[in-house]
Amino acid sequence: METLTPAQQELFDWLIEYIRTTQHAPSIRQMMKAMNLKSPAPVQSRLERLRNKGYIDWIDGKARTLRILHQPEKGLEILGSIAAGGLVEPFTEDKIRLDLSEVFAQSDHYVLRVTGDSMIEDSIIEGDLAIMRSVESPDEAKSGDVVAARVPGYGTTLKRYYRNSNQVTLKPANPKYVPIEVDASAVEVQGILVGIWRDVATNNNI
Repeated sequence: METLTPAQQELFDWLIEYIRTTQHAPSIRQMMKAMNLKSPAPVQSRLERLRNKGYIDWIDGKARTLRILHQPEKGLEILGSIAAGGLVEPFTEDKIRLDLSEVFAQSDHYVLRVTGDSMIEDSIIEGDLAIMRSVESPDEAKSGDVVAARVPGYGTTLKRYYRNSNQVTLKPANPKYVPIEVDASAVEVQGILVGIWRDVATNNNI
């Protein structure tokens, strides 16, 4: 495909993000505002160039029918495996990509910053960002899940969840700490862990 000018690329990138987040095409006025333009003419010119180059299309005479034809691949390439002692098959012909955008875009997902060291044996350390899926009922949590749970006298804590009849055990992953054992009715399960995000550039605990 033909390359884009900086102005065309700016509009194309904005269109991709706008349509991804709103699930509909923007108006010319919205594009003007986003591109900081006073007249519709430059926007229309860029749109025509993008259409001619095969990046977008729309149905003539119908408003808000613009669609993206060739979206860039999302995520980061996974190039191979790495062992603690060295690199193993770092580059392969068949490349796949790691894309977390759908996870972060979920309305029922949220993030908590980890404090303390009670989960270090599960490789969850202070400063990590815990990606959680909110739950409507504690029954959504299965035994062994890592959950964010609110317990009177303890606040909200990140622990492994185990339930036996009317008793709940919230188990740490560090022998320095004792499990929390309480009546199930006293536990409010707020979320289930789906992933951990760690900034290794700033985290000094690893």
